[in-house]
Amino acid sequence: MTLDALIAGVGAWFATALPDHGIYALMAFAFIAGLARGFSGFGAALIFIPLGGAIVGPKLISPILLVIDGIAALGMIPSAWRGANRPEVFVMAAGAALGVPAGTAILALLDPLLLRWSITIIAICLLALVSGWRYHGEPSAPLTCGIGLIAGLFSGTAQLGGPPVVAYWLGGKSDFTRVRANVVLYFSISSVFSAISYYVGGLFVPAVFALTAVILPSYAVGLYGGSKLFGLAEERTFRIACYILIAAAAIIGMPLLDGVLR
Repeated sequence: MTLDALIAGVGAWFATALPDHGIYALMAFAFIAGLARGFSGFGAALIFIPLGGAIVGPKLISPILLVIDGIAALGMIPSAWRGANRPEVFVMAAGAALGVPAGTAILALLDPLLLRWSITIIAICLLALVSGWRYHGEPSAPLTCGIGLIAGLFSGTAQLGGPPVVAYWLGGKSDFTRVRANVVLYFSISSVFSAISYYVGGLFVPAVFALTAVILPSYAVGLYGGSKLFGLAEERTFRIACYILIAAAAIIGMPLLDGVLR
């Protein structure tokens, strides 16, 4: 096969796999989501899933985020490994190993419109959780595993497992730096569970990889920028900005407002 034929074949594959609308919007949403993720360790799904799901549907946008976040966040893992409370992270990941397959089954089987409404409601509830409530009791292995189970269920369904984990860990004695490391390490593990479950569920269709190739650079730039802001920007200010973005994404991503994004 000649180089010209190979280029033509790749171009034809992209033309077939990519949607005919919304690509630039997805790139913009990915950048904003990456910015939040890079700074705080969470928030990407709460921004990207409702908005992206309004354009290409929840069954496509969830595996896209899984792939782009898994690739782009690889550079965050070494420092997270050094800074995290690894035994506690592993206990929580054990719960996720049970929750992720159940969430994936919901994603694969539930009606797309009903799934989008469910994601909108969950995103709003999780925003209230992560912006206000904190667990202030003593952590225990059963409770940590249970939080992992719930987070895994949300991750498998819509990659929305961050808020329960963050609310649980932020209420303890660990500082924000340790919490961020815990979150990054935990999701590097739970993402492996999600990848296996999504593969078994047949969710890795060609459009996932075509859109990943297009969106990944924007997400990676946002992730890098957010990581650089961590330690430079005032934590409270950036948190408030993230909460506003998440709330806006949940509202704009509602099925009733599809005309806004299409």
